[in-house]
Amino acid sequence: MDRWLQSICCLLLCSCGIVANAADDALLEEEAFRKLHRLIGDQAPEVSGTDVQVGSTRGYLSLPKTRQKTRSAVILFHEYWGLNPNIKHWADRLAREGHAALAIDLYGGKIAKNSKEAMTLMRGVQHNIAAKTIADALRFVHRDERVDAERVGSIGWSFGGTWALDAAMHHPGIDACVVYYGKTTSDLEKLSGVGGAVLGIFGKNDPSIPQQQVDSFRSALEMAKIRHQIHTFEAGHAFANPSGSRYVAEASMKSWVLVREFFARELQPKKPAEKSPDKQKKVESR
Repeated sequence: MDRWLQSICCLLLCSCGIVANAADDALLEEEAFRKLHRLIGDQAPEVSGTDVQVGSTRGYLSLPKTRQKTRSAVILFHEYWGLNPNIKHWADRLAREGHAALAIDLYGGKIAKNSKEAMTLMRGVQHNIAAKTIADALRFVHRDERVDAERVGSIGWSFGGTWALDAAMHHPGIDACVVYYGKTTSDLEKLSGVGGAVLGIFGKNDPSIPQQQVDSFRSALEMAKIRHQIHTFEAGHAFANPSGSRYVAEASMKSWVLVREFFARELQPKKPAEKSPDKQKKVESR
């Protein structure tokens, strides 16, 4: 009996050590990501990707250092500020996880300098033009030889979170969608277009996305039989942007762990039966 108890204690101690190490690693990674947003003089640290042409607009492509067997891509949708260094750093972060990351530009190359400009740019987005940009981005990640994606995810923050979900609702070939505090829907007809899993991340103290909206979204996903996870954190809006005044390190770190695990799980290589050219054609033609 003593040996049995000794063995159990050893296992528990080892498990605690693994959990502690994982938490420490997550903290270190979050701190490194935060530091990328510190200005050097009046310039943000350099990014590691490259600007690319995506249809009639620009994008930012960040690739893993080594070719991955998974061949997964994640399309990023910017906040209402535009395709700025914060979003490019997010693309680099996803690339370090083994995904080709393509950040698209819904503002036609413009970046807001203040909230008033951001609001003007956001209100000026035309849905048909944005929809074409999304279709162009999907074609890019499937056809560009640097990417050649089998699996595709979408992710966005605030304004971009709304568009990440919109993309998933109109393109069932998107395998995984992450919505960071974006406006959601409980319309079952709209949600019926979602073909993959959804991860929703929200702040409990976010007046722009009240808890009632989050609860309605969760219920609608359940009714639509869409695989999903919904998580709320002790934070307000935009808590995962280290360059903003509302950044909350703990919530940002914990949510990033969820995102990393979600994409790693949902963007696994396709099984032979799933590799249908008709499905890809459907994704690209919408």
